[in-house]
Amino acid sequence: MRYLTMSALITLLAACSNTAPAPPTTAAPGGAVATPPSTAQGSELAKQIARFAPTEISADVSALPPTEQQALAHMVRAAQVMDALFLGQVWAGNEAVLFELLRDETDAGRERLHYFLINKGPWSRLDHNQAFIAGAPPKPPSGSYYPAGTTKEDVETWIGSLPAADKARATGFFTTIRRGPDGRFIAVPYSTEYQGELAIAAMHLREAAKLTTQPTLKAYLEARASAFLSNDYYDSDVKWMELDATIEPTIGPYEVYEDEWFNYKAAFEAFITVKDQAESQKLEKFAGMLQDIENTLPIEPRYRNPKLGALAPIAVVNTVFSAGDANRGVQTAAFNLPNDERVIREKGSKRVMLKNNQEAKFSKVLVPISRVALPAAEQGRVAFEAFFTHILMHELMHGLGPHDIAVAGRTTTVRQELKDTYSAIEEAKADVSGLFALQFLVDKGHLDKGFEQTMYTTFLASAFRSIRFGIGEAHGRGQAIQLNYLLDRGAFKVNADGTFSVDAATIRAGVEGLTRDIMTLQAEGSYDRARAMIDTLGIIRPETQRVLDRLLDVPIDIAPRFTSAEQLLRPGS
Repeated sequence: MRYLTMSALITLLAACSNTAPAPPTTAAPGGAVATPPSTAQGSELAKQIARFAPTEISADVSALPPTEQQALAHMVRAAQVMDALFLGQVWAGNEAVLFELLRDETDAGRERLHYFLINKGPWSRLDHNQAFIAGAPPKPPSGSYYPAGTTKEDVETWIGSLPAADKARATGFFTTIRRGPDGRFIAVPYSTEYQGELAIAAMHLREAAKLTTQPTLKAYLEARASAFLSNDYYDSDVKWMELDATIEPTIGPYEVYEDEWFNYKAAFEAFITVKDQAESQKLEKFAGMLQDIENTLPIEPRYRNPKLGALAPIAVVNTVFSAGDANRGVQTAAFNLPNDERVIREKGSKRVMLKNNQEAKFSKVLVPISRVALPAAEQGRVAFEAFFTHILMHELMHGLGPHDIAVAGRTTTVRQELKDTYSAIEEAKADVSGLFALQFLVDKGHLDKGFEQTMYTTFLASAFRSIRFGIGEAHGRGQAIQLNYLLDRGAFKVNADGTFSVDAATIRAGVEGLTRDIMTLQAEGSYDRARAMIDTLGIIRPETQRVLDRLLDVPIDIAPRFTSAEQLLRPGS
């Protein structure tokens, strides 16, 4: 019953986290873990919370038949379990801290609880993971994927000593590393480690599968429920690629950002969405152009993939509910999955665009940023279409360029060779090569020539949006790499009044150069060059900091309230 209780508790707290806390008051201590702050400290925490603009996120589900709406509700229930799982993956102590916070009924305590739920832990992700709850240790870069008290070097040495099959399990997405009865390291499947929670999620997915009449959705839900119990995600990933339904769920362990030691271990997350059929069909045309883009990448031909996966679907969706790694700190605008290299090699990958998330980010964050970061004459070149389409190309470009590589005669992957540098480098690659691809499409007449007038300026404004996520986060650090590289090459320039502009004469060469540099180091599996790029370029320079200092009153991101999900889960709905 512990897991069911924890899942229900996370469901309740998800709703609470959408409500702004009351003003802080001086109060008595609220427990052993968290000591209530003074009024001044509480005010500072309120400022941190205010960086997330409260936003209602809804999707029109009224056209779905009642049974499909019921199926959707079960998917939301399964997704809520991902929150409980993710909390534990971030840090084994999160559950204890959460219960301490729940016992603190002061205004200041509710404020801390609110920010804990935004960050999925006691560390502010926008502030280099600085603890905002007294008594919290530094955020563990290993998450809870590896044994407490061990070191990265110990695990790395053990992995290096293993035969190939055992090494593949130890470095795989879906195992934790624990100590056996003899004290030695062992790889434990997620299906064993998280057995209770995954059984509940699987139950809800099977109930949803019984209710839906859409064949590909039914197949995916059944396969993903089985994967939760078997730890074999391949078949369900393939069925996710083949989804063709009005409901588009993505649920399970995917991204590796929380494993800051090696980027090996996948965190649990969920996006429960409904498909925007008209927008999806409009963008599907880009999928057929990926091989042409791959063939023109500015890298040596031997590093290009002469035959991409057969499928490259694009889905434009509206979010009903997100959870786990998909709903912590900064909200996702789009994603490109799966990450399993086998599926990418055989099937390609799917790009999912969260349109209602993007619209909220554009209006509440990007437009206000442009009024500060750009000169007045260029602010009109910031356009939602350019923002939306570049995010699409970012996700498309994750599937292009080097993935499976050979290093010193070994067959390996970029992810395994770049280790802890992988996420930041890969995000920078997808961003800048996304601009390269947009220019290719403009040159070939697939996008209007006028796109050149908006895409680079919108990208520049959005650079400040991403850097504000913090350079301790992969997207923020990746964006800092791009901004500094393009500044060094004159593609961006700083004006006398401190605003930033695009240099039309040099921007194309700058984008091509950075695309070449990143993809080449990936193809060669060069950890040293990746580390050097991050150390020299993945920083915030004074001219950038001055703009950031002027953005203090602009929200950094949105804090979603999933109103459609609330309605679906309401008794009698």
